[in-house]
Amino acid sequence: MIFKALAFPLKSIILLGEKIKEEADRVLFDSKTIEQQLIRLQMMYELGEISQDIYEQQEEELLLRYQVAKMKEREVGR
Repeated sequence: MIFKALAFPLKSIILLGEKIKEEADRVLFDSKTIEQQLIRLQMMYELGEISQDIYEQQEEELLLRYQVAKMKEREVGR
């Protein structure tokens, strides 16, 4: 009985952590969001708001996330 009383809060915390991770992954790997971020990044570069080095670094990171997002979409679509 005491074990169940102590385990319940722990299970709730674990479940909450899993839900937070799912939501973070959904936002982080949403292809439409990444496309918008790429467009915004391009605009910032063209307007001279960021350097070419920063542009290339952030573009590479976004493109990697985009590839993962598309792979996840294909897996779900099966």
